Amino acid sequence: MTSQPAASALPTTTPLPATTSLSTATPLPAATPLPTATPLPALPPIAAQARTLIDLGLPALTGLSAAKLRTAAAALAAGGDGSAVLAVHPDLAPASLLTPLLRRSGKPGFVVVDMTDVDAFRPVDTVTVPDGPLYLVRNPDRGDEMRNWSADEALPAIRAAGRSPLLLTEGICWLLQQPEALEPGRCFMTIGSRLRRPNGRLDARTPAIWISGGTGRDGSANRGAPKVGWCWAGNRHTWLGFASCADRAGAGAQVADRAADWTRR
Repeated sequence: MTSQPAASALPTTTPLPATTSLSTATPLPAATPLPTATPLPALPPIAAQARTLIDLGLPALTGLSAAKLRTAAAALAAGGDGSAVLAVHPDLAPASLLTPLLRRSGKPGFVVVDMTDVDAFRPVDTVTVPDGPLYLVRNPDRGDEMRNWSADEALPAIRAAGRSPLLLTEGICWLLQQPEALEPGRCFMTIGSRLRRPNGRLDARTPAIWISGGTGRDGSANRGAPKVGWCWAGNRHTWLGFASCADRAGAGAQVADRAADWTRR
């Protein structure tokens, strides 16, 4: 890996509070001690999140009009605003399209040069993405307590807590609305997205979002910028937690039309 300094709601998932602890039967390394995390501001209301996506130019990038985007967001908000991220369906806006919209210290996000297949990382079998151009990702958490775990170790703990691992696109959408969630030493992997090889096996890489140190092929101009990269599923990294959510929710038939006017494949 490159280096860094330092459908409808899931039917069987019960929404859990952000403070839900993730546990595992096997003792695992403790997360590297860091200063207390900066308290995150409340997520904006869904209508405000929709305005952010419009202001970022999502309609022009995807072909989904601002009016349709607002309509879809309003249908979702009608089911309850709460602590949720307005996620864009990965068929409409894949990671390669969303990443450059990220900003940190005035610098745009980028995908590492050795991840040209970033959009081939798709939801794992246990993740059901609601139909429709937009959906809600409820109660996101970056999984700080699992820093210094591997993806192979973290996934069972996430599932045991009744939560679901975030997709890469969901992690990006979260940071578009709450950029403060990406902090030095407190970045995260998004292991809900994996690449399946032609032989049926999962690729050993797992996607992650962190902050570039501006070294190597990143280039000094990218120092401090949001970075989409990858890590080996069996490796541990002290600055990476494992982002998860309580559940996902769509707006039902109101916006669940999978016609060509919003899907991108």
